[in-house]
Amino acid sequence: MSYGGYGGPPPPAHSHPGYGAPGGYGGAPPPPAGGYGNPPPPGGGYGAHASGGYGYGQQPPPGAAGGFATGRPMGGPPPGADPQLWTWFSTVDTDGSGHITAQELERALMNGDWTPFDLDTVKMLMSIFDTDRSGTIGFNEFAGLWKYIKDWQGVFRHFDRDRSGSIDGGELREALSQFGFQLSPQLLDLVQRKYAPDPPKATATGGRGVPAAEISFDRFVRACVAIKQLSEAFQKLDSDRDGWIQINYDQFMHTVLTLP
Repeated sequence: MSYGGYGGPPPPAHSHPGYGAPGGYGGAPPPPAGGYGNPPPPGGGYGAHASGGYGYGQQPPPGAAGGFATGRPMGGPPPGADPQLWTWFSTVDTDGSGHITAQELERALMNGDWTPFDLDTVKMLMSIFDTDRSGTIGFNEFAGLWKYIKDWQGVFRHFDRDRSGSIDGGELREALSQFGFQLSPQLLDLVQRKYAPDPPKATATGGRGVPAAEISFDRFVRACVAIKQLSEAFQKLDSDRDGWIQINYDQFMHTVLTLP
């Protein structure tokens, strides 16, 4: 499925130099045989049920990735529809209109610690999956949204090594590196500070205060999508692949304003 330029969860790039690597950022790593959007295999998976995750409409265990909060399903599925997917859709469609609004989506999406999704992430999801630009998401569009979040849940679980339910600096560095994005320590720190839900707290290490910003599931998705978009925009402008570009004001503003 096309995600309108946003792309699904990127595959790991174990051997590719990646963006920001010494000697230039290089090209985007090729997708595996399964197609772009396949997450890395979870390393044992925390809190997973036998079916491979808690899914939608179920209460997530402690330290889980995000998903849809519990609700009451309404009505029966249309002919040919997946009954379970229809149950999740009707749970989110609280007014029974047959379409999901941004407000309904915002109320339904929760992180694993039951904090609501960041509004900017909700807007990003709406912009990706509202393919007919109606301002709402129908059942078929919801099917794509469901798969997108499930794929990202797998990615999040894979890199949340300590099963804390959030991504710390080391986990973020590993995730972006495997995606092919080799960011400098300064840029990694900036990403942490920008996408952490709360201001970073200082922890004592060797007598010095060290920022310890951690990123929730929803903001992790948005951060990865933003870095992917910026890197691809840079790649298009860097025609000689030397890691340097010259752009005018309009090009710069267009690149920045199209970020999620």
